[in-house]
Amino acid sequence: MNTKLEVKSDIEIAQQAKMKLITEIADSIGLQEDDIELYGRYKAKLSAETLERIKTNESGKVILVTAINPTPAGEGKSTVTVGLGDALNAIGKKTMIAIREPSLGPTMGIKGGAAGGGFSQVLPMEDINLHFTGDIHAITSANNALAALIDNHIQQGNELRIDQRRIVWKRALDLNDRALRKVVIGLGGPMQGVPREDGFDITVASEIMAVLCLSEDIKDLKNRLGRMVFAYNMDKQPITVAQLGAEGALTLLLKEAIKPNLVQTIAHTPALIHGGPFANIAHGCNSVIATKAAAKLADFVVTEAGFGADLGAEKFLHIKARTSGIKPEAVVVVATIRALKMHGGVAKGHLKEENTKALRLGFANLQKHAETLQNFGLPFVIAINKFITDTEAEMNTMLELCAANGMEAAVTEVWERGGDGGIELAQKLVEVIEQHEGTFSPLYELSDSLENKITAIAEKVYGAGKVEYSQKAKKQITQFEELGWGNLPICMAKTQYSLSDDPSKLGRPSDFSITIRELKPSIGAGFIVALTGEVMTMPGLPKNPAALRMDVDEQGQAVGLF
Repeated sequence: MNTKLEVKSDIEIAQQAKMKLITEIADSIGLQEDDIELYGRYKAKLSAETLERIKTNESGKVILVTAINPTPAGEGKSTVTVGLGDALNAIGKKTMIAIREPSLGPTMGIKGGAAGGGFSQVLPMEDINLHFTGDIHAITSANNALAALIDNHIQQGNELRIDQRRIVWKRALDLNDRALRKVVIGLGGPMQGVPREDGFDITVASEIMAVLCLSEDIKDLKNRLGRMVFAYNMDKQPITVAQLGAEGALTLLLKEAIKPNLVQTIAHTPALIHGGPFANIAHGCNSVIATKAAAKLADFVVTEAGFGADLGAEKFLHIKARTSGIKPEAVVVVATIRALKMHGGVAKGHLKEENTKALRLGFANLQKHAETLQNFGLPFVIAINKFITDTEAEMNTMLELCAANGMEAAVTEVWERGGDGGIELAQKLVEVIEQHEGTFSPLYELSDSLENKITAIAEKVYGAGKVEYSQKAKKQITQFEELGWGNLPICMAKTQYSLSDDPSKLGRPSDFSITIRELKPSIGAGFIVALTGEVMTMPGLPKNPAALRMDVDEQGQAVGLF
C-alpha cells in the first residue's frame, strides 16, 4: 500500500477500493456459501445454524479498543480498530473485527459515521453508514410496536391497570430530533386514543437495542424482551412486556436483525458489524453474538467500545463481559496529540501550533484512563494516532510521558497507510498479551447496593469526589431495591466529553461531584440506567448538520458522506 497519498476524503478512498465478493471473505474464515445469507454481493448475515455450529470451536483472544475523552480534534478510535485488525492479519494472526453499526443520528448530524477512515475502513462504507441491512430500522419498528400496543391496551379498557402517568417506555427514531424529546399524544377526541405525555429516544438508546446486543440467541432475546418493564400500575408495581403478551411479536420483528452482518475492510479483513448502542446514553458495545462468533472463527478479535474508557470500556467490562463471559486479553487506548493539547487548554483553531506544555497538561486525561484499566487488572497499549501536524518535539514528549508513566505505546498511521501503519501497534500488543497475563476483576460486586455501585464508578473511573442524588433518584434507588433489582449492574448515562458530568471540564478535573438526576430500569437488558447531569437520550442537530453537505450524483454514488 502507498505510504504517500494525495489527500482524499474517506468516501473517495472507499469508492475506489476493490472489494472481494462476500462469499470469498466467508471462505477465508472457513464458512461456505450455505453458512451465510446474502444481502447483495458484499454483505451477508451469519445464519442461525452457523452460529449454533461454531459454538464448539475454540475461542480466540478478544482485544478491546477504547480511547481518551473525545474532542472536536478527533481521536480515530474506529479507524485504529480497523487498522489494527488489518495489521494483525498482516503479521500472520488470523483476525476478525467486531464493531457496532453506525446510527443515522451522528451520521446526519455532527460526529460522522463509524466505519473507520482513510485506508482503515470497513466496506461497503456507504451502506454501513446508511441503512445497511436494516437492523436499526427493525429495532425502531419493534420499539414503536410496543409503544402502539401499550396505548392500544389503555384505549381498549386497560386490563393491566396501567398508570398512564407512570409509563416509562418511549417511542424511538434513529435521527437527532430535539423537538420530539417531550410530546403529547392522543389528542383529538375519544377515537384518537388517551391523551398523555410521551417522548422519543434515539433508537440506539432504546432498551431493545441493548437487549439485542446482550442476547445469546433468539430464545434469550425473547425472554429478555418479555422481562422489559414499560410502565407501573395503579399500585406502583412494574408491568412487563410478557404481561402484555407482546414479546412474541417483538421477537418476530427482530428475527433477522439478531443475525450478525459480515463485511470486509479495504484490506479484506473479515468484519462482523452488529448492534449500535451509544456509550454515553447506553452500554456502547457491539453484540455479544457477533463478538463470540468472531472469536470462534478467528484467533484474534478486535472490538471497540464507544467513546472514552470512562464510558464504553467501563460498560464493556461491567456489563457485557459479565453477561457474556467474554474477557479481553488486553486493551488499546487511542489518543492523539491534537486531542491531548485540547484537553490541555488549546482552542481548536490553534491545534496545528506546537505546544508541548499543553500536551503535558492534557496527558493527565490519558493517564486517568490508563489508571482505570490498571484498576480492572488489564494490560494495555497506548495507540498514538499520528496526525501530519504533530511535530517531532511533540511526538518525543508524548513518548517520554508514556515511558515515564510505565505505559507501553506505539505510533500508528493507519488512516494514511492502512494495516501497514499499525504493524508496530500489532506487534507490541501481541508481546503485551504474551508477557502479561491479565487478572481482570470488576470494580464493584453485583451484590453491592445500587448506590455503592454508582459511587464505585464515579470515584474509581471518573475520579469524582462525591455523588449527589436528586430526590427522585433517591426514591427510585429505594424502590428498585425493594423490587429486587438491586443486584443489577449500573449503566451510567454521562457526557462523553469530560470525566465529569460537565462537558466543559476537559483534562483531568478534580474535586467535582457527579449528580444522579434519575434512574431508569432496563430489566430486559439486565442493568439500571443512571442519568447524570444534563445528558439527553434524544440528541439534537448542530447548527450546520452534515446532512446538508450530502448528495447523490447521476450515477447513484453518494457524495459528501465523510
